[in-house]
Amino acid sequence: MADSVKVIAKNKKARHDYFIEETYECGIVLAGTEVKSLRQGKASLKESHADIKDGEVYVYQMNITPYEHGNIYNKDPLRPRKLLLHKQQIRKLIGLKQREGYTLVPLSLYFKNGRVKLELALAKGKKLYDKRHTIAERDANRRIQKNLRHSV
Repeated sequence: MADSVKVIAKNKKARHDYFIEETYECGIVLAGTEVKSLRQGKASLKESHADIKDGEVYVYQMNITPYEHGNIYNKDPLRPRKLLLHKQQIRKLIGLKQREGYTLVPLSLYFKNGRVKLELALAKGKKLYDKRHTIAERDANRRIQKNLRHSV
């Protein structure tokens, strides 16, 4: 059976602001009304980041809009949410995060076979000149592709 993947939200700015070293697929601990809200596509990863606290990984500032038909069971939209990773992966992330400049950034949130998954990246921040270089490189590639299409 093929994996059915439905993307809920992407963090488009992450690839612009960071060099992505590694990515991890992890589960996320959610309440029932949060899952219902995600099924409606009401989530944002814009300002979110992840961190390790007491040997567990949490994602912070991930906004899941409260479910409109929910009641007292709606949770705080910006609450920290625990991520589900293997112990070995968490130990590796702790070791890598202790090195300077590494951070954990959520890249995308999606449904995979009915379960909510988060793509987490181990990333290093880009400096302003790196961002400019990336933009210049992308523009050059775009011009090359355009010239190739017109010459054929």
